[in-house]
Amino acid sequence: MEIVDRIAAGIIRQLEGRASARVVTVLALVFALSSADLGAIGAMAMQLKQGLGIGETQIGLLLTASSLVGAVATLPFGWLVDRTNRTRVLALTVVLWGVAMGLSAATRSYLELLLTRLALGVVIAVAVPAVASLVGDYFQPQRRGRIYGYILAGELLGMGFGYVVSGELALLSWRIGFLGLALPAFWVAWLVHRLPEPARGGTDWLEPGQEHIGDRHKAGCPEGGHDYGAADTSGLIQDLIREAHIDPRPHLVCDENPARQSLLWAAWYVLRIPTNVVLVIASALGYYFFAGMQVFGVEFVHGWFGLAHSAAIGLVLLFGASGLVGALVGGRLGDHLLSRRHLSARIIVATLAYLGTGVFLVPFFTTRMLLVAVPALMLAGFSLGAVNPPMDAARLDIMHPYLWGRAESVRVALRQIGEALGPVLFGYVAEHVFGGGAVGLQRTFLAMLVPLFVSGGIAFIAFRTYPRDVATANAYAQRTLEKEESDKLGVPPSGGPGPRGRGTPNGRGA
Repeated sequence: MEIVDRIAAGIIRQLEGRASARVVTVLALVFALSSADLGAIGAMAMQLKQGLGIGETQIGLLLTASSLVGAVATLPFGWLVDRTNRTRVLALTVVLWGVAMGLSAATRSYLELLLTRLALGVVIAVAVPAVASLVGDYFQPQRRGRIYGYILAGELLGMGFGYVVSGELALLSWRIGFLGLALPAFWVAWLVHRLPEPARGGTDWLEPGQEHIGDRHKAGCPEGGHDYGAADTSGLIQDLIREAHIDPRPHLVCDENPARQSLLWAAWYVLRIPTNVVLVIASALGYYFFAGMQVFGVEFVHGWFGLAHSAAIGLVLLFGASGLVGALVGGRLGDHLLSRRHLSARIIVATLAYLGTGVFLVPFFTTRMLLVAVPALMLAGFSLGAVNPPMDAARLDIMHPYLWGRAESVRVALRQIGEALGPVLFGYVAEHVFGGGAVGLQRTFLAMLVPLFVSGGIAFIAFRTYPRDVATANAYAQRTLEKEESDKLGVPPSGGPGPRGRGTPNGRGA
């Protein structure tokens, strides 16, 4: 117990307080559930093929179907996230996720299993927009990169959990493998339900050292206010924008309050933000490859290197463990470089990490020597893990706070199309183009590295667009604040857009 207490104390210290640690842990567990599902399908692929008499294409279709349904369902859920109690909605969907996993274990045919996967895609669609919106309203801008690193570490741990638990239980029965994931969902739902709903716009930001959510004064910060110190990255971003004479995009600083606008209006607006479009495309291509690797990685390692099933799972887990370290380092590195006055630091880190992933995967897929393949796989996993924390933080930087839920839902919808196509295309190409087996999977993975390199190249475009889009988000949030105040006083708003405003609708930075 003493060791456990020391680990817990270390985690709390790294997350700068019990309040932050509680929020991060709960949100990380939510992400862990969804990635555990992907890992489970990959780990149980051979048992599912034997038990149901199906091939690689049908295995890929299981994930493709749930992802496509999720892509459609996430749009109305994003609207819901921006208008209702997020923790309550998230807790309910996690309960339904557990029910759907339990039904998967009870199916008697491939068609029934496919139908349960469709239901599963609907209920997990709320996770990403809800988590993104909660991160924005719980954590200050200067902390979001490293906070996202810890939350996304949960996603990688969940993948490992899915591989280990479902993979090992599937040796007894693939039905037991599904049940192994269904039961933890109800505990996670209870934790989410107990999480307080933060106020929108940042008035409930958690301060470093804060012990309990809502007890801001105990962290040494003014009651109900924010202690603007030298480490306030939000203020630093605005200073850098002013010094570089970066103006917002006037056509995107609207008079309309985005909280009162429709889903269609929000979708049209967020897709007019250049940096957001670039990051959405890069994310879709990256998840396209990662989804295929999650599903067929164990099977490839088993056949290509001649490893036993458990050893193959272990090698894939090594990839995930490296990604976990990369997620923690990537988020911190982006925040650190930003504090050193590199305005586009988060974009730089994400772009280089994308390209590094592709470079390191080439030797892994072209050699049968484990002494070469294992280090290459670890470096690739580290690079891939480093992509998302700075990229996710950057997306919050460029978006009006009242649009976080719908913006993420639009991104997730487009991302999941890529994620949905990955498994079924990987399976089809491996089976029907390259002849199946280990060699077919090896050639497929090499061919599919091309979109991964393209995603890194596309992300470079955001290096130039990001600063102006941050200025635009700040100016639009300031315009919203001024209009809300003028409506209360019955006087017209003061004026034009500019990066000198207070940032968000509560006047505290984007």
